[in-house]
Amino acid sequence: MAISDLLSVADVILDVSAGNKRSLLEVLSDEAASRLGRSSQEILEALRDREQIGSTALGRGVALPHAELSGTHPPIVLFTRLQRPIEFDARDDEPVDLVFLVLWPAGGGKGILPTISEICRALREPQSLRRLRLAETPEEVVELVRQLTVPGPDVAREET
Repeated sequence: MAISDLLSVADVILDVSAGNKRSLLEVLSDEAASRLGRSSQEILEALRDREQIGSTALGRGVALPHAELSGTHPPIVLFTRLQRPIEFDARDDEPVDLVFLVLWPAGGGKGILPTISEICRALREPQSLRRLRLAETPEEVVELVRQLTVPGPDVAREET
């Protein structure tokens, strides 16, 4: 499933205020819980467990927290832009201000990996990051993501 199929205007949250990684994960868990009808604590624990394996900061100010959740639910992608960058344990030591959250059903096959790969490919270019940082509305973010994401072979194969 392509990222452009998962990200809607309602999934874009601009100018979030979070003082640190922990508070950001709490905000994201609350948002995801309201969409999935699940406990925010369950989602937060899944995200924290994943972060203990290693930071999901990609570098250049971008983080991609993700987790698989038990049960059947639709995959969810949220995009958050922070008011001020925060420390996120990135390898390049750059603080994070752009965040894509990906939650996937645990039995959902390999869907999470192609989605994460697609996001990473879209964010390789510094110009793409600049455009996301300058976007003024959720509609503009969704349009940028659609322009930036071209499904790779893994995504195309899964859809057929």
